[in-house]
Amino acid sequence: MRKRILLTNDDGINSIGLWAAYEALAPLGDVWVVAPATQQSAVGRSISIFEPIRVNEVQMNGVRAYAVGGKPTDSVIIGLYAKKLDPDLVVSGINIGENLSFESIMTSGTVGAALEASNQGAPAIAFSLQVEDQGDKFDDPRHHAQSFDDAKKVVQDICRTFLSRPFPAGADVINVNIPSVVKGGYEVTRLARKLFVTGVEERSDPRGRPYFWINGPLIEDAEEGTDVHAIRKGNVSVTPITLDCTAFSADNELRECFRAGKK
Repeated sequence: MRKRILLTNDDGINSIGLWAAYEALAPLGDVWVVAPATQQSAVGRSISIFEPIRVNEVQMNGVRAYAVGGKPTDSVIIGLYAKKLDPDLVVSGINIGENLSFESIMTSGTVGAALEASNQGAPAIAFSLQVEDQGDKFDDPRHHAQSFDDAKKVVQDICRTFLSRPFPAGADVINVNIPSVVKGGYEVTRLARKLFVTGVEERSDPRGRPYFWINGPLIEDAEEGTDVHAIRKGNVSVTPITLDCTAFSADNELRECFRAGKK
């Protein structure tokens, strides 16, 4: 019996990264594409609860697909519950741009879609490809000069693995980041704390009124064992993610705080 794979992303249904993932996954099973109709980067796990969600069936690259007028999480929910796809695996990506560190996975629509799938009971993997020029993240996702050949091999390899076996205990999502040039192998990593040095630039519009851009350069590197460091070395970073954000290590100290406060 052929495996069923739900494929989504946050760069939109026209993204070259999405269709590179489709090419990698097609030999592994039946792939259903349900993705945002437009660019939805950095929306995290936001969900459309105050407006209707329009879905159009379209033909893309000779493949039937569903263009969702909403967020990546909406696309996952539409695929699972409106289209009743019941996938063996949900794949999100290939995102144009890396999704590394606490900072990025909390805002990433790519990772957000995978987290939503896992929250709904489906195993999910997020794939992101490093870009050399950060401006590439904001260009037309239908066209990208960077090769996806290495990324397609990684997608196929990792998805083949987890279509034949369950995730490791405690992992809800596997977050995979692929360097622009793969120099090494797979490295199991933990999340670094930061990816960017956050800053704000103030400018003036033609009428002299101020406005702001949130900006900042990439962190050059992070400690050994982190996803940021693995990518800087040219390794494929494979990070297990959990939905449970509870800080268990703080439990005892927090209990002490409240015991002391009741005296």
